[in-house]
Amino acid sequence: MPRFESDGLSLAYASYGEGPPILCIHGFASSGKVNWVDTGWVETLTGAGYQAITIDNRGHGESDRPHDPEAYYPTAMVRDAVALLDHLGIGQAAVLGYSMGARVAAFMAFEHEERVAALVLGGMGMNLINGLTDSSDIIAGLTAPSLTGLTHPTARQFRIFADHTKSDREALAACMETSRQPMARADVRRIPVPVLVAVGEADEMAGSPDELAALLPQGEAFVIPRRDHMRATGDTKFKAAALEFLGRTFPAQQGS
Repeated sequence: MPRFESDGLSLAYASYGEGPPILCIHGFASSGKVNWVDTGWVETLTGAGYQAITIDNRGHGESDRPHDPEAYYPTAMVRDAVALLDHLGIGQAAVLGYSMGARVAAFMAFEHEERVAALVLGGMGMNLINGLTDSSDIIAGLTAPSLTGLTHPTARQFRIFADHTKSDREALAACMETSRQPMARADVRRIPVPVLVAVGEADEMAGSPDELAALLPQGEAFVIPRRDHMRATGDTKFKAAALEFLGRTFPAQQGS
């Protein structure tokens, strides 16, 4: 995979297709390939006339994997996203994020509004503001010698996923400590770009999409039918809603 530098780290990315650029930021313990290629998102976006750009977040995939929790605040990963756009010579892009990636995308739109044309937040509702309380359980699951004895359902889920993706579990544990930093309600209200908030109907991790969308100046909500947090990622109805939203806010045929 091609690479670029950010904060002294070597990070991996990939680019597919041609057209208006969409930066895709994956979720915790995932990667650009797992989150966006394997689920059909890249094929969907390129088929609709977009350039899909995936990044392996620090600590994930083929990117460098620091073990210091200080490296994983959302603002640090925002620097990586902006550095990638700079590396590719892209002034502005739409940003598609899922779960942790959606949190990073929201911070990016607040801190660098001139770089973000439109925003799709998948798997992230009001817990962008409220935060999450199971981080210590997930960290314990990641650092446990094995799955044996792990009873916390979310911890088991993430441990199984981390093992499946052959992740650096120490890096993920460090990431979990700081990457879930909540966003201030006042800052959410100041995100000026169009935002689609898409959350699975059975998602118990994200929080309400309607409540978050109501706080955003240009927010709208979409509930992904019959999907939980993990199974919503590549859902066809989620993709259709995202394409419809992007068609209005960041059309593939610019100027159409």
